[in-house]
Amino acid sequence: MSTNHTSKLPHIDSPFAKATGTATAQSSGEDLGKMPEWDLSDLYAGPDSKELKNDLEAIDKEAGSFQERYQGALGDLAKTGGAELAASVRTYEGMSDQLGRIGSYAGLLYAADTSDPVRAKFYGDIQEKLTGITTKLLFYPLEFNRLEDDVLAAAQKDEALARYSPWIDDLRKEKPYQLADEIEKLFHEKSVSGRGAWNRLFNETMTALRFDIGGEELSLELTLNRLTDRDSDKRREAAEALANVFGGNLRLFTLITNTLAKDKEISDRWRGFEDVADSRHLANRVEREVVDALVAAVQDAYPRMSHRYYALKARWMGQEKLAHWDRNAPLPEEAQGLIGWAQAERMVLDAYGAFAPEMASIAKDFFERSWIDAPVREGKSPGAFSHPTVPSAHPYILMNYQGKPRDVMTLAHELGHGVHQVLAAKQGPLMAPTPLTLAETASVFGEMLTFKKLLTQADTPKARKALLASKVEDMINTVVRQIAFYTFEREVHLARKEGELTSDRLGEIWLDVQRQSLGPAIDLRPGYETFWCYIPHFIHSPFYVYAYAFGECLVNSLYAVYENANEGFAEKYLDMLAAGGTKHHKELLEPFGLDATDPGFWAMGLKVIEDLIDELEAMDA
Repeated sequence: MSTNHTSKLPHIDSPFAKATGTATAQSSGEDLGKMPEWDLSDLYAGPDSKELKNDLEAIDKEAGSFQERYQGALGDLAKTGGAELAASVRTYEGMSDQLGRIGSYAGLLYAADTSDPVRAKFYGDIQEKLTGITTKLLFYPLEFNRLEDDVLAAAQKDEALARYSPWIDDLRKEKPYQLADEIEKLFHEKSVSGRGAWNRLFNETMTALRFDIGGEELSLELTLNRLTDRDSDKRREAAEALANVFGGNLRLFTLITNTLAKDKEISDRWRGFEDVADSRHLANRVEREVVDALVAAVQDAYPRMSHRYYALKARWMGQEKLAHWDRNAPLPEEAQGLIGWAQAERMVLDAYGAFAPEMASIAKDFFERSWIDAPVREGKSPGAFSHPTVPSAHPYILMNYQGKPRDVMTLAHELGHGVHQVLAAKQGPLMAPTPLTLAETASVFGEMLTFKKLLTQADTPKARKALLASKVEDMINTVVRQIAFYTFEREVHLARKEGELTSDRLGEIWLDVQRQSLGPAIDLRPGYETFWCYIPHFIHSPFYVYAYAFGECLVNSLYAVYENANEGFAEKYLDMLAAGGTKHHKELLEPFGLDATDPGFWAMGLKVIEDLIDELEAMDA
């Protein structure tokens, strides 16, 4: 049963997916210009602020009063009509917003520097307090789901309650998997010392790791960035440093993975989920057969996409095979030099504005109002994310910007999330959250807008080739790589049911799925078998990864509709984002003539990638 009111540490995108004021950031010794650091005072003035203390005390008291007023009373209340039941939902919604504000502040403060023991303690203390408060509210969704269907249907005829019908419908979908109240309470209270604690251990360990490259100690983010360096020796050194450090910490990451997989298996078994990924499908409000069709379509297309492209890239680089550290190497045709922050801002805002001025206007707020934390810093969480916080506030974006073209696309990606979250906020705390599949659609669409804008500015065949190749690599990372991740997770979770997995076995599964997905043109050298351990999705959000592939394929189809559409596409697209979590994917895509349940839908999205590779092959002929 989902009771996510505490706003845990936000999901962090993979580096290859995918305080106040400003800072001057540098990458590889080059100045990227002034870069923003977020201002969290819109949430709270500081960890010791009187407002935060008062809010914690007030919400604790309100939760207790709410429990006294409504626990055991919802059945009788529903029989009186929908008005009083709607009043209880509004109160519950208001508390959700307040709890989310507190949790978001603690999570964002911690993400900005997970190495700071003061912030880590504050984050842990807040999580414990919020868990205690939300334990008092746990009865509400459980009891709501025990209401008789006919009684609830009658109550929903009241306009005030009918407004919450999408939230009620989603809640009822979880009814078959909810447990007795006392068991739910136990699961909820132990989350702080269980899954939450293991997540925190992973975060703080990854942040603390240092990788020795030529006597220089680098963080994970900076080391991964070396894998896109122009110098092949630097790429190799980075890969070897990653393998050495991961290998030295493999027992810990193996224990974390085994523990969390077992924790999930226990929860799934008690709740009655049949498949290891069914709980994620439920959370995403997507049918298992739709995801299975996506996975099958992508795996079938491996030879036509990743295998073919990497063989092509190997020829471009004068090699028979590419070592795994050369997979994301820049092409000789790529422009040299780094892209400053101000230039990246203009590139993305121009692309958004050309599509819809409203999108650019919303995105501009992120730059002007300190809603972005951009520079790389010691202790900062790796990767990138856009955290929606709560509807009464605004989203915040974390990046580790280093001036590479991929960083510009990451900025476009996270701003896509941010615009989506701003538009959906009007749905309120209970209905603004969007399933991951559709959330990733908004972010990938933002990337596509930026790519297409840049493509129109490519004034030479070499420049066009470099842009096309970069986009194909991003698409492969988003589709092929993420489905391989999903396959890896499935095999790990299925195997874990039979007992603990050794580090060697995890490495074998990892290499097997990587060989299948990347193809014979990629040479997986010794050490690569450890690279599974740094992927944060496996720890924070099991089976999240297929949402990227879902979004990419959907956007490919959606963008084709846009390019052939009459006027009004942008308005329909923004309406789709503004719907938040109030509509199912089938209903949201209907205005565009798209249907993810259509067997041919995924092939249509994948063909866009294949066509780009066709164009690259033709340019190489």
